[in-house]
Amino acid sequence: MPDPIPHVSNWINGAYTTATRQVITVLNPATETPIATIDSTPEETVTTIVPLHRRPSPPHPPTRIHRARNPPNRRPIREMQTQLSRVPEWLEYFASLARVHEGRVTPFKGPVVNTLTRLPLGVVAQITPYNHPLLIATKKIAAALAAGNVVIVKPSELAPLSVLKLGPLFQEAGLPDGVLQIISGNGFETGKFLCESPLLAKIDLTGGLGTYRAVAPVAARNMVPVTAELGGKAPVCLFPSLDVERAVQAALFAGFIASGQTCVTGSRLLVHREIYGAFRELLEKRVRGLRVGDPMDGRTQIGTVISRAAVERCAAFVDRAVQEGGSVVCGGHPTTGPHGKGFFFEPTIIEARADSHLASNEVFGPVIALIQCESEEEIVSIANSTPFALGASVWTHDFNQAHRVADKIDAGIVWINGHHLNDPSSPWGGFKESGIGKENGLEAYESYTKVKSTLINYGVAPTWFDDEATNARYG
Repeated sequence: MPDPIPHVSNWINGAYTTATRQVITVLNPATETPIATIDSTPEETVTTIVPLHRRPSPPHPPTRIHRARNPPNRRPIREMQTQLSRVPEWLEYFASLARVHEGRVTPFKGPVVNTLTRLPLGVVAQITPYNHPLLIATKKIAAALAAGNVVIVKPSELAPLSVLKLGPLFQEAGLPDGVLQIISGNGFETGKFLCESPLLAKIDLTGGLGTYRAVAPVAARNMVPVTAELGGKAPVCLFPSLDVERAVQAALFAGFIASGQTCVTGSRLLVHREIYGAFRELLEKRVRGLRVGDPMDGRTQIGTVISRAAVERCAAFVDRAVQEGGSVVCGGHPTTGPHGKGFFFEPTIIEARADSHLASNEVFGPVIALIQCESEEEIVSIANSTPFALGASVWTHDFNQAHRVADKIDAGIVWINGHHLNDPSSPWGGFKESGIGKENGLEAYESYTKVKSTLINYGVAPTWFDDEATNARYG
């Protein structure tokens, strides 16, 4: 008889709680087998957690957490080992920022000193996704804690385990119990219950536009600010001054890291006609040679997508692209892992029109649109043609062209001769339907604070209503 799978409960007030009556099974996408169950947190439990800590707290700089590990998931282990090595940087950066961030004194007219100070907001909710579960949760948690807030995290029910494991690590690092709460459940239930609380001071979510549209009306009703990091359709702009081999390397890195499951996946390859033929030929060869397989195998280059629904979504995009006249260069089919199981999809390149469904909508999987462009002007026009504006990359050895094109692209993040580059100091967030507000940097830290203005009058007399008022000042 096989051993029962473990249950990982909510982390509340410094301890794992008793399992809820209803639970959710978490699957290993590579094998389709259960690896754990988690709580399906009901509304009555959520409503008791939110008001536990209402008063803002002193900053809680988390400086000593370096041991977060990731249980088996869809990402190739070679990717996860690299990403995990960087996670502590976000803790260190925001801990340092809490120590050195300064208020300011404004140039207020007259004998008045005006000091501006930043205060914690209070209790904040964070809704985190499955694609980078630990990294994105850490980015949000670190900023909020450093600013002195109480944090309630609801990780994706598809990849919650690494986030739930953070609780004991923060406790070991010295964070007071109850300052970080982690609750599990489906987004449309537990996430909804959490975001509906009128006691929240902020909601920070990473997800799709549908999630934001569900949250925003409730947040508006409760006067709760929202930071939303949403979808993307990042263009990879490839110009003739670039060596074709380097252009293909750029396309592979931008398009297929995390099996295309990132918000800045380079899912539109905009290739100048002067290098298009050679680029297409070499790209097809390289993509056909990518190793799809067990994420725990160090040689695997392409892992799984997150679920069967994600496989079906990728297949639907391929079918529609073909119906619209697109040509499949390589890939295009669901596949399986070494044991005939798993949620795998072949890395796929499809020649498509710039206005096609594939080129205009987020797949969130390894299905990439290849578009031939006649000129720099056309590349810029196509790059700006979707409602998404999160990330874009410009690849060229022409210095003037690099700056010229980057300046014209409407996106929150533009990389020149790079893609997926991220740092805790660098603001991360998009324009248009790609979101509101920023993760990372001073912008994220300050978004978790409220500004208080204190005015010290040392020379303006309150003589406005005196009979012989002189030099009376109003405002």
